[in-house]
Amino acid sequence: MNKKTLIFTDLDGTLLDHYTYQSDDAKETIVTLKQSDIAIIANSSKTLPEILAIRQQLNLPDPFIIENGAAVYIPVNYFNRQPTDTKLQGEFWVKEFTQQKEHWLSLLNQQAQRFSDAYQGFSQMDNKQLAKLTGLNLEQATRAKQRQYGEPVNWLGNAQLKTEFIGMMRSLGANMLQGGRFLHISGFCDKGKAQHWLAEQYAKETPQQKIISIALGDSENDIAMLEQATIAVLIRSPVHDFPMLKRTLDIYHSRQYGPAGWAECLHEILLSKLIR
Repeated sequence: MNKKTLIFTDLDGTLLDHYTYQSDDAKETIVTLKQSDIAIIANSSKTLPEILAIRQQLNLPDPFIIENGAAVYIPVNYFNRQPTDTKLQGEFWVKEFTQQKEHWLSLLNQQAQRFSDAYQGFSQMDNKQLAKLTGLNLEQATRAKQRQYGEPVNWLGNAQLKTEFIGMMRSLGANMLQGGRFLHISGFCDKGKAQHWLAEQYAKETPQQKIISIALGDSENDIAMLEQATIAVLIRSPVHDFPMLKRTLDIYHSRQYGPAGWAECLHEILLSKLIR
């Protein structure tokens, strides 16, 4: 059976350097993958405007997943048929997996007041504050604030209070994910569910091909997609340990950081028997 390889990649700390947000060390590999007709699918906590800018910068034409699995965006006519349960939004077919951001902001305002001094949410910051906190420039910070489905928060309190906060928000139906920098509050969606759904669309499009999914990530919010993929690639981070996975097979750990580690592992995998 023929095989179709899909690469699902986190951005911050993975395809993009943790400090500089650049992907120079991966650009040669990106060109090679595209020449080999291998889809490169961003699967990130980033917003729609952020990923659109990165797709344009890196010339990535494939579908992508925003805000920790909240929605999948597929360019119109990318598949022969529009997938079921998607809506037309501009130039994309969109599959949503969770409630809008306003729902979670309402819960925070009404139910989490005793924690208000222990965190600062994106919605509470202006563009300059967010830029200073993240190292983004003002244009990038503006795009980062345009969230549709969830609220990232910068945790300021201690670990015990954070555990209490996470427990309370989960009791209210929130899915709590720790990213490389921020604690993300959203509905019960994750990168793994969105990744699985999109891989199924590829399988429906080309049923004669076996789908091989390679997921690359560096943080806890990448665990769901790393567990779900055919091959999991953990990218070394300069600020935290590798996330812990339950799976024990078909796992790679990069020796290098960020995009250099991204390129390192993909070269190794593409030469291995795993996807032949």
